[in-house]
Amino acid sequence: MGFLSEFREFAVKGNVMDLAVGVIIGGAFGKIVDSVVKDLIMPIVGKVVGGLDFSNYFIMLGNPPANYTGPMTYEALTKAGVPLFAYGSFLTVLLNFIILAFIIFLMIKQVNRLKRAPEKAAAPAAPAPEPDDVKLLREIRDALIRDKA
Repeated sequence: MGFLSEFREFAVKGNVMDLAVGVIIGGAFGKIVDSVVKDLIMPIVGKVVGGLDFSNYFIMLGNPPANYTGPMTYEALTKAGVPLFAYGSFLTVLLNFIILAFIIFLMIKQVNRLKRAPEKAAAPAAPAPEPDDVKLLREIRDALIRDKA
C-alpha cells in the first residue's frame, strides 16, 4: 500500500471527518457564545453592578508614554504599548467558558436522554401464546377436578 493511498484511507475515515466537522461547528458556536456574553449578558451584568464595562477593568503595569494624550481605556492603552493586567477581559473570557461549558453539558445531557429513550420505549414483548400441549393438560386437570367434586 502506497503512502498516498494510506493517507487517503486515513483522511476519509469517519472519525477524521467527524472531527473536522466538529472543529468547524465548534469555532462557529464559540463565536455565537462570545457574542451572547459580550453583547447580551455583560451589559446586563454591568447595569446590575452600576453600569461598569468589564473590558475596561485593568491595572497598568507601566506608565503611558510621556507624550500620550489619549483616553485611559484598555484598547487605547494597549495600542500605546502600555503593559496592562487586564482582569476585566479575563472575567469576560471566563464567563464565556462557563456559558459554553454549560451549553455543551445541556447538549450532552439531551443526547444521552435521547439515547436512553428507545430503551425505555421498547415495552416488554407480549407473552407468547400458550402451547397446545399446555392447554390440553389444563383441560385434563380441570376435568379431573370436576369429576372428583
